[in-house]
Amino acid sequence: MSKRALITGITGQDGSYLAEHLIAEGYQVWGLIRGQANPRRSWVSSHLSEVRFVDGDLLDQASLVSAIDTIQPDEAYNLGAVSFVPMSWQQAELVTEINGVGVLRMLEAIRMVSGLSSNTPVPSGQIRFYQASSSEMFGKVTESPQSETTHFHPRSPYGVAKAYGHFITRNYRESYGLYGVSGILFNHESPRRGNEFVTRKISLAAARIKLGLQEKLYLGNLHAVRDWGFAGDYVRAMHLMMQRDEPADYVIGTGQMYSIQDAARIAFDQVNLNWEDHVAVDPALVRPAEVETLCADATKAREELGWAPTVEFPDLMRMMVESDLRAATRERRYADLELATSSW
Repeated sequence: MSKRALITGITGQDGSYLAEHLIAEGYQVWGLIRGQANPRRSWVSSHLSEVRFVDGDLLDQASLVSAIDTIQPDEAYNLGAVSFVPMSWQQAELVTEINGVGVLRMLEAIRMVSGLSSNTPVPSGQIRFYQASSSEMFGKVTESPQSETTHFHPRSPYGVAKAYGHFITRNYRESYGLYGVSGILFNHESPRRGNEFVTRKISLAAARIKLGLQEKLYLGNLHAVRDWGFAGDYVRAMHLMMQRDEPADYVIGTGQMYSIQDAARIAFDQVNLNWEDHVAVDPALVRPAEVETLCADATKAREELGWAPTVEFPDLMRMMVESDLRAATRERRYADLELATSSW
């Protein structure tokens, strides 16, 4: 009988890649959707027709209990979050409710449906839970590279909320015997990344500037350094974590660092442009408290999970630029068609 998996955040970058991976592994995949108006639900339905949907909201405990009870999943992956870090300064309470307390609500739903308590034996075949933790929890780093034992010093409301979700998952593991794991994932990108994220902002701008659809790209801190990998690689790690006999937390990253300036250079090189001619710094885009350097020590994941990345960052940026060139070419054709039509 096929395993069942529930994914929150299935319409996001990670959710769609994870759904693809699990379907290929023979799973029945369910996606938690808040209401019927999610603009990316149709994309998931058309590209991943095997996915089934269930209503639920990380802000609503009862809906999560209902979803878990209806599906009875073998594995639940909590990828739902407000994932754009700069937004967390403007809407700190909302980000905390979703990224932090939303994790607690998911854990409580699983505990209630599974009948877990601190005084009863853990049932066999219990629901396994994956929490999407983040390298932003490290923030102002105390050592480099960062591993599972590195101290957390988050530098944004987003990072603080993610740290809460991380620790409450560990607490339920230790208090109730719940099978809960956290993947401390470093930055991971793809052509499906939202336009507001810096790597996608860069790749899309390079493509649009090349085709004359945009004049300038405005960025914040060009010297911030990150450990960037391919999202398709990272969802494999999520799945591998959930197959271990004993739950544990893992850092996932490449161990290679590149600056935002490097990302711009690679992207504009791909379209034979000099990035310095087209990129300008906008002080308004600089974070109130910057995370300057993040680099993963994924030794534990390599040794215990057998996981390793397959796509290096320069190739990832080129992949994203090529995807955005195709999209920008379509945009240019539509613009030319509208211009021609209006002149009739």
